[in-house]
Amino acid sequence: MEAAGENKRGSGDSKSDTGTITKTKPKTQRPNLYRVLLLNDDYTPMEFVVLVLQDVFNKTREDAMQIMLHVHTKGVGECGVYPYEVAETKVTRVMDTARKNQHPLQCVMEKQ
Repeated sequence: MEAAGENKRGSGDSKSDTGTITKTKPKTQRPNLYRVLLLNDDYTPMEFVVLVLQDVFNKTREDAMQIMLHVHTKGVGECGVYPYEVAETKVTRVMDTARKNQHPLQCVMEKQ
């Protein structure tokens, strides 16, 4: 019997495997980005829109005022560009806040 750890000689089991190890660099893609847009309506107070822009999108008062005025005059305005999950969360927060405050404010997202 063979003791543990001994090799049988001449049996052909002692082949040494030599090969090249290649590292494959994973190809990462940037996530698709989505624009979050506010839509104008005739009922939501401008001040409420400014507060939403500050709260949900972390805009300064000045930036929020500019976006709100753009939405008011052009009918639609971009609040920011985010990966899908972030954009979806922000749209949901805006819509929930508007609904809770009984305003018809609409917020949508579109692929950039």
